[in-house]
Amino acid sequence: MKNRLHAAGLRILGAVHKAGSTIYLVGPDGPAFWNIFCASPEFRDGRPDPIDRYSTRILNDIAIATDSEALFPFGGPPYLPFFQWAVNSGRCFKSPIHLLIHSELGLFASFRGALKCDGTLLLPAPAARPCESCLEKPCLGACPVQALTKSNYDVAACHVFLDSEPGAACMTRGCAVRRACPIGQNERLAAQSAFHMKSFHKGAAK
Repeated sequence: MKNRLHAAGLRILGAVHKAGSTIYLVGPDGPAFWNIFCASPEFRDGRPDPIDRYSTRILNDIAIATDSEALFPFGGPPYLPFFQWAVNSGRCFKSPIHLLIHSELGLFASFRGALKCDGTLLLPAPAARPCESCLEKPCLGACPVQALTKSNYDVAACHVFLDSEPGAACMTRGCAVRRACPIGQNERLAAQSAFHMKSFHKGAAK
């Protein structure tokens, strides 16, 4: 399973036991993911939701090859509890600004899906919550307009800022709050962050 995921630019980010099964949470494997995805037919065909379609194809193929079941965080409602699975895995935690933080990927953690296997298989070892040893907690003051803080996320203010000239840095390099986290600094290319920010901001205009 790991080799097949690696070839697709993906990796296991954590796992949980659920009702006699093991659910392996799958996400991008650092910068390798973006380079592999950009060579995919889903990225090149110009149709909507290319990353979701890429994830669906890859994980369904791996599921068939490994006798598992592919699960996805999109396609609802209803939606599967990926956030709770991530927290229960012992590899992801609630950050000071309430976004999910991964022990290795920081605030750039994301899940493209999961693979559900029969039986209670070996789980990755739990990790320490990285925020406990982060004394400065730069995420708390990183938002240029304080739209995202420990007590509030002003979505409207965020989108207004993204339309401004100063907001170009967030649009092209990724959210300033996510970039402020010292964990996972080299785990996402700017081009991937720009892709996600464009999708996020475009969605607000609908």
